[in-house]
Amino acid sequence: QVQLVESGGGLVQPGESLRLACAASGSIFNINRWGWYRQGPGKQRELVAHISSGGDTSYGDSVKGRFTIYTDNAKNTVYLQMSSLKPDDTAVYYCNAVAVVGLNVRDYWGQGTQVTVSS
Repeated sequence: QVQLVESGGGLVQPGESLRLACAASGSIFNINRWGWYRQGPGKQRELVAHISSGGDTSYGDSVKGRFTIYTDNAKNTVYLQMSSLKPDDTAVYYCNAVAVVGLNVRDYWGQGTQVTVSS
């Protein structure tokens, strides 16, 4: 089992920055990929960013060049640095971890943290 706890959400103005954190505990040695997803009002959940255990990253088109995902292995934490925030970035942000054990793949999710971008 893996437990994920997000933090760092809040209310910011357009153009400002915010950093989200996701602290992981449990059987994290099986984690193959970390990710951030978001779900805005009336929208489907969408990919924000992924980072593999090897450090390869990928981003959703709407956040490329503005957001950065990275990990601190010593702290078992994955971060999402968000810059130049826009009102369209308003959403609940969820941390995700994908564990691979043999042929079994399992998704873990945090409880979500609200990010609101508004003037």
